Amino acid sequence: MTTLVSPRPDDAPRALRADALDNRHRIIEAARQSFATRGLEEVTMREVARRAGVGVATLYRRFPTKEALVSEVFAAQMAACVALVDDALAESDPWRGFCMVIEKVCAMQAVDRGFSRASLANVSDEAGFARSLDHNARGFAALTRRAKESGQLRADFGPGDLRLLLMANAGIVANAPDSAPAASRRLVALLLQSLRAHPADPPVPLPAVTG
Repeated sequence: MTTLVSPRPDDAPRALRADALDNRHRIIEAARQSFATRGLEEVTMREVARRAGVGVATLYRRFPTKEALVSEVFAAQMAACVALVDDALAESDPWRGFCMVIEKVCAMQAVDRGFSRASLANVSDEAGFARSLDHNARGFAALTRRAKESGQLRADFGPGDLRLLLMANAGIVANAPDSAPAASRRLVALLLQSLRAHPADPPVPLPAVTG
């Protein structure tokens, strides 16, 4: 005679937790792929749910707002930016630290349309994302001040100018995605030359644009 063994009371909840975790992973990956190829504005929550193979209600239970989803999708990139700013502040050469942040953030933008838009978007209602943005803003302000004090950065560069640089770079990503990495490197090289208090003479060789 076969004895049927009843499941332990905690078996069902454990299965549900595993299923919920799988749904979360699929939602994040679907959103990451969609944002990377189409940007933030064009992608709807319903599209993300369909691509992830979950119901819209399931998506909203995990992420009540699109801002919450964006914050989670780009959490790793924001953490990388925090580490980047900290590394730049540790640089002995203020100009090199200043350039490092601009070069690497623009390079991150150039390969991911989603991150390009997220780096300029307002998702301040997400506490972790907001803390990272605040940390980076304060760190970059310190880098700017040091670069000016060293006499290497032009004196009229202001905090809002970084956003202008990122917006210009984002325009390349949006309008020429296939050639964005090379075009971005050239744009950044041109911009950094223009920001030097005393531009190099002769100028530093610029990267070529391919394609």
